[in-house]
Amino acid sequence: MTRSRASTHAAFLLVAAGTAIGIAGTDLVLPAIPSLPAVLGGTAERAQLVLAARKAANLASVAQACREAQAQVLVVPTDVSDPAQCRALIEQAVQQFGGIDTLINNAGVSAHALFSDVRSEDLHWYESVMRTNFWGSVWCTHAALPHLQARRGRIVAVSSLAGLVGVPGRTAYSASKFAMNGFFEALRAELKPQGVSVTLAYPGVVDTRIRYHGYNARGEAAGRSGLKEDGAKPVAECARLILAGMQHRQREVVMTTRGKLGRWLKLLAPGVVERMVLAALQDDVQPR
Repeated sequence: MTRSRASTHAAFLLVAAGTAIGIAGTDLVLPAIPSLPAVLGGTAERAQLVLAARKAANLASVAQACREAQAQVLVVPTDVSDPAQCRALIEQAVQQFGGIDTLINNAGVSAHALFSDVRSEDLHWYESVMRTNFWGSVWCTHAALPHLQARRGRIVAVSSLAGLVGVPGRTAYSASKFAMNGFFEALRAELKPQGVSVTLAYPGVVDTRIRYHGYNARGEAAGRSGLKEDGAKPVAECARLILAGMQHRQREVVMTTRGKLGRWLKLLAPGVVERMVLAALQDDVQPR
């Protein structure tokens, strides 16, 4: 949320605020809401928050807590896999608050299946993953871009370590996150002269249920995680790191030591990185 030359607003739009990370991020913002506009460069007296998620019911308690902290809050039910809903979200945010200073693209769906186990008639869910994880962030960003440019704002894209290193059994998910990375890295360079920052966040395994709700080979809810969950990062810590990166306009937030090491090690010893990734999978989902 950055002040433009003529703006007195501080409009903060969180897409997929109903997810665990989104809710945690909003919870972490709560104590700082009175000072949030000044901290992030605005001059508004009250923070202006737009919370978007597929189910408005998921946001009711979060929105109420934000209002009690003296924030102005707009809740917009949004399915980001629908471009029309992405445009409508931005239009409502601008109509309500006059502009947008910060956009956080946090929507995402998980998936775990060996590619050879996916039947041709089930491949459609690969497109569904791309529409939510990649295209949803593209559509929201495109609609918000003129408003972010006007205020020299901030864009945050929540990717994944699976977007830095391909993970066996996560071909659809990794593809969607690699696509996000390429898009937002290129966009960062395009927007730098205009003062708009782009922060890519790369969480590892976070203590949420996203993998349980993600797709299996049949395109159904997996009901389990294909990754080893021991040592999963607490949701609140993940959200804290994302918000800190946003505030300081960091280019990237890579959240684990293994992720930072693996990113560079794959250039020198890719076989070692493959073994590291395989070690992170549950035994019964290993490639066979």
